[in-house]
Order: sequence, then structure tokens, then C-alpha cells
Amino acid sequence: MIAQTAAPASALRAHEELFAYWASRRKGSALPGRRDIDPAGFKRHLPTISLIDFRQDVFRVRLAGTGLYGVYGREITGLTLDQIYPGPEAAEWRSRLMRVVTGAKPVVGVHSLAWRGASRLSLVWLRLPLASDGGKVDMILGYDAVIGVRDEPPSGVRAA
Repeated sequence: MIAQTAAPASALRAHEELFAYWASRRKGSALPGRRDIDPAGFKRHLPTISLIDFRQDVFRVRLAGTGLYGVYGREITGLTLDQIYPGPEAAEWRSRLMRVVTGAKPVVGVHSLAWRGASRLSLVWLRLPLASDGGKVDMILGYDAVIGVRDEPPSGVRAA
């Protein structure tokens, strides 16, 4: 079962906090690289943080926080987009992540979890570009918050 992990307002606050942290790691106009990011700077958000490598036109999840297991129903660390998502979903995420790579700018959005059978839940997501050379994006720092209404109550108690 996918659990709701954040209300919309707290998801937006988390986006603002992570964006501010990422922006503070920039050196002038240069993008921060992975070496510039210290997880202690956003410790409370770690369960739904991801790092996505971009090499030779392939996106591969280098790291997926423990809170993402419930979203995907399995461990996704080490997997490519095509291994994580069904065809149309993989293509949609590839397009979104390419916007981060080619624009070298943060991208934010909302994505329905209907493809996972949870049509009343969505991801409010943020993707931040990282570049080991300060310019060419080779990694993406991601944050996801699950919002919406569960189809089932959170406990074993059912409505009469």
C-alpha cells in the first residue's frame, strides 16, 4: 500500500527548502556537483530523495531513499527509467529529466500514480541539476512527496 507522506503545503515547503539548499551550493553561475551536496543539509527529506545519473543518454537511479520503496513497490536503486516504469511513463519521465539536463535548471511538477493503481495519489516532484564540471549536467538530485487520499484507511479499522 502507498502511504500519504505529505500534505500539499508541506511538500511545497520541502521543495522551497531543497531549492534554497541547492542554490546555496552554487558557485556563481556554476551548477553544484555531487561533491558539493551534503545530505546533512536536508536530513529530514532523505527518505524521498533520489540521485539520478545521466550518462550516454541513459538515466539510472544511483540512489533512492527508503521512502520511495512504497511509491514503486520495490527497490529502484541501480535501475534505468525503462526498468522502473511502463513504456509511456518511462518516456514521460525521460522527457522531464531531459528538460533538466538541456536547460541546466530545476524542474518541478505533479505526476499521478494511476500507473501504479493509485489514481487518488500523486507525486509532487522536484528535480535539481548537478554538474561535476559546473556546467554539463551529469546527475540530478530529486525529491518526491506523495499527496492525495488513500483508497484504504491507514489502520486495520474499517468503516462500518
